[in-house]
Amino acid sequence: MKFDRVITNVRVVRHDNPEPLDADIAIAGGKIVEVAPGIDTSDAAEVTDGKGLLAFPGVVDAHEHWGIYNPLAEDAVSESRACAQGGVTSSITYIRTGQYYLNQGGPYSEFMPKVLEACKGNAYVDYAFHLAPMSKSHIDEIPEIIKRDGVTSFKIFMFYGSHGLHGRSTSQNEFLMIPEGERYDYAHFEFVMRGIQKAREMYPDMADDISLSLHCETAEIMTAYTKMVEEAGEYSGLEAYHHSRPPHSEGLAITIASYLAHETQLPNINLLHLTSAKAMEAAMLMQATFPHVNFRREVTIGHLLADIHTASGIGGKVNPPLRPREDVEALWTHLLQGDVDWVVSDHACCKDEMKFGDPRDDVFVAKSGFGGTEYLLAGMVTEGTKRGLGLDRIAALTAHNPAERFGLHSKGQIAPGHDADIALVDPNVTWTVRAEDSESEQEYTPFEGFELTAKVMDTFVRGQQVLAGGAIQGEPTGQYLFRPTQAS
Repeated sequence: MKFDRVITNVRVVRHDNPEPLDADIAIAGGKIVEVAPGIDTSDAAEVTDGKGLLAFPGVVDAHEHWGIYNPLAEDAVSESRACAQGGVTSSITYIRTGQYYLNQGGPYSEFMPKVLEACKGNAYVDYAFHLAPMSKSHIDEIPEIIKRDGVTSFKIFMFYGSHGLHGRSTSQNEFLMIPEGERYDYAHFEFVMRGIQKAREMYPDMADDISLSLHCETAEIMTAYTKMVEEAGEYSGLEAYHHSRPPHSEGLAITIASYLAHETQLPNINLLHLTSAKAMEAAMLMQATFPHVNFRREVTIGHLLADIHTASGIGGKVNPPLRPREDVEALWTHLLQGDVDWVVSDHACCKDEMKFGDPRDDVFVAKSGFGGTEYLLAGMVTEGTKRGLGLDRIAALTAHNPAERFGLHSKGQIAPGHDADIALVDPNVTWTVRAEDSESEQEYTPFEGFELTAKVMDTFVRGQQVLAGGAIQGEPTGQYLFRPTQAS
């Protein structure tokens, strides 16, 4: 057979073409080999009728957290199923030493083999990892991590030095499992940047694919405001959490991170999950101030769809917090203006028994994070098209842009030579989000009851169908993505 599969009768969405192309897609050896109308299917082992649906490039969800609250091997199965359900074909998940994840410290040379072993044979979609250098020794490991593990992206959590993951200060050295006498602070962030830039200079052929991402919140501001909000008792729920981690905390952290990038001459900086008008204002000011820094700006589907009043309960607690509606509208304004580079889920499955504390309605004792990868593409098509966002822009924001930034050059578009990662979307179906319908192990969702007007019907990973008619099928065949990858 000339082709392993031909998907017929679809409208192919590309990041570089404002109008979908009526075409068929021919696949062989896991790659797209032809995109054209009227492909001869007589030499195809399988033929799939696309039924006139939109064919989006498989989503590259560049911000997930497999294994943060559940064993990594379990999340690799269930949360990758949620990925496939939402048209996500490549998950880039954050991983680090310390509490949560594998609950161990030490070098990444000992840590990463355990990570890869936990995921091997379990994932329904392809996957990669961002790593966080938590200690001085990790900085020394960066060149080897790139070469040995195929990891080209790194992360700094700017608030971890003196603020707890869920809102309260804790013993940070114990939480982070870093050596006694070391600090996770601005000086460490500077040295991480210098270490990454040194690696870029060591590997000039990969330099464009090596980047640093930053979770931008300021620990000192949040610690002070958390105390003020709790003592005042004026707010509750997600509104209280928003006030305890105010938007100017994001803006200040963005400013500090940007100046450090300038100081260390590290050009590839990703500003993660920006949530507010003030965060975007700071990000755009820093872009203008340091034009030589190649900034990328990320927002999440959660912060684009939900606000502190529309989210379903304190299950919507996340870092940085959901914001009031005016911040949601500010994010959309910037996105439509072209100031946002990609949209992600920040998917972190936290089961009910772990998420909620005692008392259950106290947002400050609840865990941070929730799932959402299964709603990413449908949510963008629903809300984006309503606001005049073109399908080409949605393809760029969900697939092409993150793929190019993070060294997944075999992903991100429906074109010959690229992996046959495809999501077929029906843009004319209205459905209501119910947590019980999700493939994720999370029993609740802040999007409960939201009405979406587009749905992923079929998902293909390297030409293998993992979602058919909205239902998962087959066994997990996802592969680890040793970066950078290349189109053939």
